[in-house]
Amino acid sequence: MMFKKFLISSAFVFGLSGAAFAGEQYVDETGFAISGYDAVAYFNLPQKDVGMMQPHAVPGRADITAEYNGATWAFASEENRDMFLADPAKYAPAFDGHCAYGVVKGGKVPANPNLWRIVDGKLYLNITPAVVGFWNEDISGNISAAKGNWTDLESKSASDKSWMAISDNDGTYDMAAPIK
Repeated sequence: MMFKKFLISSAFVFGLSGAAFAGEQYVDETGFAISGYDAVAYFNLPQKDVGMMQPHAVPGRADITAEYNGATWAFASEENRDMFLADPAKYAPAFDGHCAYGVVKGGKVPANPNLWRIVDGKLYLNITPAVVGFWNEDISGNISAAKGNWTDLESKSASDKSWMAISDNDGTYDMAAPIK
């Protein structure tokens, strides 16, 4: 009887620990998650109404970093880094930093850190301004579809493409991050 309880509790704990693992984080040519922008800072930016361009993301600093999900994350302050480390799942973007609408369409594609929206406390990124338009047409429906697709996509390799190489992103960012 004791052995059976041990097996059941071990299976439960193992199942929970497996759920905590994320897929491969999207990291572009900067070598940083979210292209070196501060994941915590999004939650302090004034979010614009649907259809309006969001404020630009806050660049992190190359000397204030943390490791999470196999990637290096940069932060604008030590306070933001410490907040991230206390609850990384709260601040890390959905879908391991890939374009949320790309996940809706069944793929892992890069995400532009300046094309963002926080919905129900979760950060979502998209790839181009045109894609943001598609995303905004049905945000809740797109989140639901993306979550449904993610179970099949999560274990696949992260995108190795650059969002900055897409000409539609010209003008969507002021500078590369992180700040050296």
